Formats: sequence, C-alpha cells, structure tokens
Amino acid sequence: MSIDKKFLNLFINVTEKAAIGAYKFIGKKDKIAADKGAVDPMRRELNKINMEGTVVIGEGEMDEAPMLYIGEKLGTLNGPQFDIAVDPLEGTTFTANGQPNAFSVLAISEKGGLLSAPDTYMEKIVIGSNLPRNLMDIDYGVEKNIKLLADAKKKKVSEIQACVLKRDRHNNIIKELNKMNVNINYITDGDIAGALSVIGKTPKNDIYYSTGGGPEGVIVAAALSCYGGQIQGKLVMDEEEKARARKLGITDFDRKYNIDDMVKGDVIFCATGVTSGDLAKGVKDLGNEYEVNTFSLHKSQNIINSVTNIYNK
Repeated sequence: MSIDKKFLNLFINVTEKAAIGAYKFIGKKDKIAADKGAVDPMRRELNKINMEGTVVIGEGEMDEAPMLYIGEKLGTLNGPQFDIAVDPLEGTTFTANGQPNAFSVLAISEKGGLLSAPDTYMEKIVIGSNLPRNLMDIDYGVEKNIKLLADAKKKKVSEIQACVLKRDRHNNIIKELNKMNVNINYITDGDIAGALSVIGKTPKNDIYYSTGGGPEGVIVAAALSCYGGQIQGKLVMDEEEKARARKLGITDFDRKYNIDDMVKGDVIFCATGVTSGDLAKGVKDLGNEYEVNTFSLHKSQNIINSVTNIYNK
C-alpha cells in the first residue's frame, strides 16, 4: 500500500499555513506565542483533510493544549488512516530572535508506520545516502565510526565534516573529534536541520553526531527513508520518562533503533521555512501576499522537491 499522491499537496498546505502563522512572531522574543502561531493553523488545516489521522509524534500530553498532543485525532475521520509526526515550529528560539533555520515540519505514514517515541532525549548518528547499510553503530564509539565513514566515503579522516549540537553533554564527542582532526560544524539549536544537513546534492556535512530529541529523531528518519540516508538512535531516559515510554509500548530501554525500526512503508515529509535556512527559504511578505517555500518528499512517488507558493493575506 502507498499514500495517494493527492495528499502531498494537502500536507504542503498544512506546513505552509503553519509557517505563515509563525512568521508574524519573528523577532518578537516570544517563543510561546510563535509556537502557538504555528500550532493553531496546523491543527485547523489538518482537520480539513479527509483522513483519520493520529498524532504519534507531538509536542506534549493531552492536558498541554494548545500543543498537538500524542494520541490526538485529526482530520474529518472519513478517509485513510495515517500516523502523523509534527513539529509545528522547529526553531522557536530562532523565530523569536529572528535567526535562520526555523521551519514548520510534519511527516505522514500509513497507520503503524512511525515509531511513537516519547518526548525524551535520543542519542543519534545520522549519515547520508549511497553508503553500506548498518555502517554506523552507537556502541562502536566516535573513533571507530568516523574511521568507518571515512573509509566508506574514500576520504581522509581530516576531510570528514561532522555536525554537532553545541551542548555540554557532547564534550566527550567533541574531544574525540578534535583528537582525530575532524572538521566540526557546531549548531546551537535545530536538531532536525542539523541531522538533515547530511543529505542533498551537495551535503554540508558527512555525519550528524549528537543527542537531541527523540521525536525529532523519528521525523528525521522519515525524511531519510525517502532519501536513502541512515540513522541509528538510542533513547536516553530517566525513571519518570521510562514510565511514559512504557505507555507507548516501549519496554527495551537499551534498544538501538535503525531507520527501519522508526519508519515503515510509505512516507510524506514536508518542511516549510519560517526563516530562511538549509532546508527551505523563509516566508516573504509581498505586501498583499505571502510567498512560502517548502522542501517536500514522497517516498513511493520518488518525489524530492522544493516548491514555492503564494497565499493571499
């Protein structure tokens, strides 16, 4: 089974309306208002689609409205069943501060196609396409993984570009990379954009090596499944988070998840720029209209596209 191609444009419309909603809060220093500016139109547009959608990757629990919460039903409830992963505003800080790389993103699969990951940290390694399957393993450690990647890409270790989220928890990773003279591109936020910097015609990075959000890991996996990239992730949880994970059916807390564990079957992925970045250009105010740009993928249709649309105010 595959997702009807008519749904791609419907879901592009969803992220574009959400991006326009968040655009109005660029530089206003209010992350909560910016997030709500994206959440409300995203929910409204999803509820117009003839589908029975269930949020499996969301922003919180049911009592944390206005977030799109895990388990929330969306659509007219008359149509195909879909799993939905959403991040209405990836880069709330970027939006609030008027910085690049903020976007609205969602991924859609057939029912049961997306791992329902709890809102916890996930240790992850991400690499691009045209590489041997299962090349990387979190348990190998930084040095072995980098050497394997360099060999597979026929590069010197010193030519490898690694993207790392700048956090104290990554000091050991950074120390190992520096010891090997690997080039490091640091990012301050934007786990999804960082991870997806390893794909494309001319990828900025060879590997993303960081511990970021678990839900973001699944969204990344959805995009990678359309592109042929690879991800391995391992959830990092305290006891309270483990209790929440059990409710989602996760009981093996040492499990390493590869891309096929996170995403199964057909997938649609849409990311619309709020501020300009690597995935998409930001919203432009043309006076009476908004111009928006979306990076879109549809696995079964082999669609990898950047589309620009105009909306009246």
